[in-house]
Amino acid sequence: MGIFDWKHWIVIIIVVALVFGTKKLKTLGPDLGETIKGFRKAMNEDESKPGEQPLEPQQAPGSPPRTVYVQASKDEVLAGKN
Repeated sequence: MGIFDWKHWIVIIIVVALVFGTKKLKTLGPDLGETIKGFRKAMNEDESKPGEQPLEPQQAPGSPPRTVYVQASKDEVLAGKN
């Protein structure tokens, strides 16, 4: 009957219980629920502020522009050619 046979599910459940232990399996549901709630909350906070952009540090008037010196590795240079 394939993977939907009840015998296969019993074997899978026994193996999972032996590998993870029953204490970790008891906390799996609540932990997963809290993770999903946190993810949804973060997504809703991001959607509520779509017009805001991150602020860039401001320079003092009359000061020269800042220069950032970076050295690229050979892999980065080759990746840019493709």
